[in-house]
Amino acid sequence: MNRILVVTVAEQVQELQKQCPDIPQENYLIEPMPKGTASVVGLASLALLKRDPDAVMAIQTSDHYIGNQTGFEQLLYAAFDVAQQGYMVTLGIQPSFPATGYGYIQRGKEIGRYKDLYAYQVARFKEKPREEEAKTMLIGGDHAWNSGMFVWRADRIQEEIAVQMPTLSKQMELISASWDSPQRGNKISEIWPHLITETIDYGIMEGAERVAVIPAEGLDWSDIGSWDALCDLLPGDANGNIIMGGEHFGLDSHDSLIYIGQEHRLIVTIGVNDLVVVDTGDVLLVCRKDQAQRVRQVVDELKKKGDAFL
Repeated sequence: MNRILVVTVAEQVQELQKQCPDIPQENYLIEPMPKGTASVVGLASLALLKRDPDAVMAIQTSDHYIGNQTGFEQLLYAAFDVAQQGYMVTLGIQPSFPATGYGYIQRGKEIGRYKDLYAYQVARFKEKPREEEAKTMLIGGDHAWNSGMFVWRADRIQEEIAVQMPTLSKQMELISASWDSPQRGNKISEIWPHLITETIDYGIMEGAERVAVIPAEGLDWSDIGSWDALCDLLPGDANGNIIMGGEHFGLDSHDSLIYIGQEHRLIVTIGVNDLVVVDTGDVLLVCRKDQAQRVRQVVDELKKKGDAFL
């Protein structure tokens, strides 16, 4: 666990430490506010280089589910070998349908075989295509979903940040100068609000040199990007319902996800199918499972209206 770093905002630290008590407290890197994954990666690479100038880092998002642990470990070992050759490695998920909510990676020239897996140069990144283009890429067979999982040497990503996001690089240098002093936290708090909000994909990967992709097949992977994704991962009861927390009583209710955020709360459903019902205590969500991804749209609309609930 000493090799796992967690980059998160302050309000999540206590809960994460409860869930993962074996991760040392000093391995939590606190960002004062979300500023995109480019700054997160920059901070984590800085922390690793302070420990080991030859460090190789694997970036994993916290909301992914991977069922095939053995296959995933093989991928990481292969990616480590490719990264040692100076490549920035991304793991490409084999598409199962023409998704428009994922970015895509097109394979280029083969680089070689590592741990019985083939690595390829990245020909291009394509962010969230229209449905027709997604269908074409799926049929072509040379595209993978961009998983957001990356492996590279820590010094290599810092070199790329210096080239493509020089302002961020200079800001990380200021943090680095105070890393071993009691002023580190103050320096991060001082600099962080002035960072440009940017993802590692847009800010670095799309314009980077020597980028490789390893197709990740058979991982049993999900990014759990919406409530209905849990229906594919969690076992249901005799009626196909997944009940999380609280109490549920159902009559003729089938294949639904019921999340109850209050211990003594009772939710009753009658004659419903394929629903997502989420009761957090202050907000109640009810929608069809096939509409669950539109929650993001609702949040965006409420933010535009300056809704008092957000």
